[in-house]
Amino acid sequence: MVTAAAVAARVADPELPMLTLADLGILRDVDESDDGVVVTITPTYSGCPAMQTIQDDLTGALRRAGYARVEVRTVLTPAWTTDWITSAGRDKLATAGISPPGPAPRRGAGPVPLTLTPRRQMIACPQCGNAETEEIAAFSATACRALRRCPVCREPFEHVKEI
Repeated sequence: MVTAAAVAARVADPELPMLTLADLGILRDVDESDDGVVVTITPTYSGCPAMQTIQDDLTGALRRAGYARVEVRTVLTPAWTTDWITSAGRDKLATAGISPPGPAPRRGAGPVPLTLTPRRQMIACPQCGNAETEEIAAFSATACRALRRCPVCREPFEHVKEI
């Protein structure tokens, strides 16, 4: 029998199906006991609309693998960051033509500053590597991705935002 951790690690993210939940870094823990399996996940952000699908996909995959009792718990602390995306996950994003996120912004303790002006970012085009790309829209197919364009190869592409 395949371990519950191995089954859970292979479940694909519904919004970025080229990534597994393990690649995305939201799979925090899988505890297998005589009472069943408890899977702990952290959403990429509070209110992520994919959480119910992720929970259903995890439960379904584990039940198909022979685990009768499955519980999926969601933990919000510590908050997920794009730094938790594995190097394999970043490679899969780039292979799919999606620009992986750079390092997440660092914040000190205390209030989070609100910035209303856009930040200029150097995001490399996943097609040609040109670093002088421009943002077309702050949101793309999902809230965690932006739509960008490369003026050199003229290809539009998505970029996973740094969180």
